[in-house]
Amino acid sequence: MSESTHDIHAVQQDIIDEFALFEDWTERYKYIIDLGRDLPELSADEMIEKNLVKGCQSQVWLMASEEQGKIAYRVNSDAAIVKGLAALLVRVYSAQTADTIIATEPDFISQIGMHEHLSPTRSNGLSAMLKQIKLFAAVIKQRRTSLA
Repeated sequence: MSESTHDIHAVQQDIIDEFALFEDWTERYKYIIDLGRDLPELSADEMIEKNLVKGCQSQVWLMASEEQGKIAYRVNSDAAIVKGLAALLVRVYSAQTADTIIATEPDFISQIGMHEHLSPTRSNGLSAMLKQIKLFAAVIKQRRTSLA
């Protein structure tokens, strides 16, 4: 297991441990909303059509950049819970290599029981965000491969 892969699993385990501290899903939702509030804001120039995630009922803007072989994601949403869910995904997948991002599923989602507590539209939105995160990683990997 590479160091990067270990790190992504450790981040997921940290999230699982954090959610175990809460008594119920009301508290967990409050925590998710707080995570979204803590995200750095995107500028109006970044919240444009080309950065919208397709398949989300809410508006979600997602951007990716690569620095020194690691991908960083930035995200914003017009819905508090969705923004918090996006913050969790960004926390797991940012600062990872494209290969690690592509190969790693967000196991923390099932481990904390999130799927049972999301509406079908939010669950679809979460899947759409994950798909876009992995697509960005694949495009960055492909671009790097074609330049080599």
